Amino acid sequence: MKTSLGIWAFGSMATRFVPGGYQPQWANETTAARVRRAVDGLGDLIDGYEFHFPQELSPDNLDAVRDALDGHDVYCLATGLHLDPRFGKGGLVSPDEATRAEALRRTREAIDFAGELGAHFIIWPGIEGYNYPFQTPYRESWAWFVDGIGQAAEHARKRNVPIFLEHKNSEPAMKILMRNVGMTLHVIHKLRVQGFDNVKVNMDWQHLLMNGENLAEYAALLAAEGLLGHQHANSGWGTFDDDNMVGTTAFMETLELAIELRRAGYGTNGERLGFDLYPYTEDAVAAVRRSVLQWRFIDSVAARIDDEALRQAQAEKDAVRAYELVYAALGA
Repeated sequence: MKTSLGIWAFGSMATRFVPGGYQPQWANETTAARVRRAVDGLGDLIDGYEFHFPQELSPDNLDAVRDALDGHDVYCLATGLHLDPRFGKGGLVSPDEATRAEALRRTREAIDFAGELGAHFIIWPGIEGYNYPFQTPYRESWAWFVDGIGQAAEHARKRNVPIFLEHKNSEPAMKILMRNVGMTLHVIHKLRVQGFDNVKVNMDWQHLLMNGENLAEYAALLAAEGLLGHQHANSGWGTFDDDNMVGTTAFMETLELAIELRRAGYGTNGERLGFDLYPYTEDAVAAVRRSVLQWRFIDSVAARIDDEALRQAQAEKDAVRAYELVYAALGA
């Protein structure tokens, strides 16, 4: 399976407590220099890269970034509305009509750019939500949101750009509207009614873990619906968007996910395993490399599990037998 990496893993690691970042030496680095550092350090472990538009990649720096990519591709562009203070109270769901129009304009512009690059487009609506009870007109906000995503889907279909929706429960908006898999499916099914079938799901593993959503279960569900579009691989403690190295926590959940991705044939139609990491205090090259290698190990364990026997155990809901098979593959 091919891989991709969000270039933000190579940033200065800013937080609200340390705005300059835990790695301030990278604060003024250009995207092209950041890409070159990644490509030089990771080589063929990573096949392509992902960028926010326009903050990380735009027509202004495209030539320099392409040179730094050294043959690697731009696999995804992601909306960058959450990185602009104008959209602090929402872009697509802003109470201000002019702000909503600007958010849509920028989204269409990003889709146009993705189409020129032959890239996919991720909509992670992290700024589309609210912070307080009594703050937001819920019915109107949801109508604006679904309409905005629908307009984006229509624009993307004309340009042959696949869209991946990515949910998260909180941050930067404290209550993001599209905050779980169910709400994401609600949006997609609303779009299907309108005739749009170019929208799938980007599963960010830590975003699911934060919700108590079982990775393997939802991968199987989305695959059954033909909606398993992309993966953002990471791990964490399950209470915050840690974006830690793959396999450092939630090991068994990740192993079960590897089995379901194999069962779904994920990757056979060009799907990739994207890495969405935020190594606060670790060397970025080392953290990404360790994530890729640990995923390969986890996937190799999944390949050694007797799938026919596991399916039989699951058909009988025999947890003891299932774990005999899992631990046998681990060498026990």
